[in-house]
Amino acid sequence: MKEKIEAYYLKQKEPEKSCLLALRSILLSFASEHMSEEWKYGLPFLYYKKKPYCYFWKDPKSQQPYIGFSKGYLISHPQLIKGNRTRIKILPIDPNRDIPINTLRQLFELSVVHYK
Repeated sequence: MKEKIEAYYLKQKEPEKSCLLALRSILLSFASEHMSEEWKYGLPFLYYKKKPYCYFWKDPKSQQPYIGFSKGYLISHPQLIKGNRTRIKILPIDPNRDIPINTLRQLFELSVVHYK
C-alpha cells in the first residue's frame, strides 16, 4: 500500500508533485497521532481517527490539484466548492502559489469536530 501511495506522488509532474507532497505533509502534521494514510479508490486518502478525512486529486481539465473533504457537506467555508457533489467539497490549490496554510488549518478545525 505505501508503495502505491509513494508512486502516486512521484509520478506527478512539477509543480503539482511538490504541491501535493507539501499538502500531504501539512495535513499529516495537524494531527499526526490521529492521521493515517490509505490507498483507496485508486488515490491517496488521509484518515482521521480511522475514518476517511480527505483525498488528493487533480482536476481533469486544469490538472490543478485539489483536496476533497469526505465530510465537506458538513463544513461551511467560502473557499470550499460543492459543485454537483452530494457529500464531498473540494479546495482547489494553485501549485504555482503559496499553499494556504491558514485556510487548511481553518478547514481542519471546522471538520474534525465531525469525527467523534
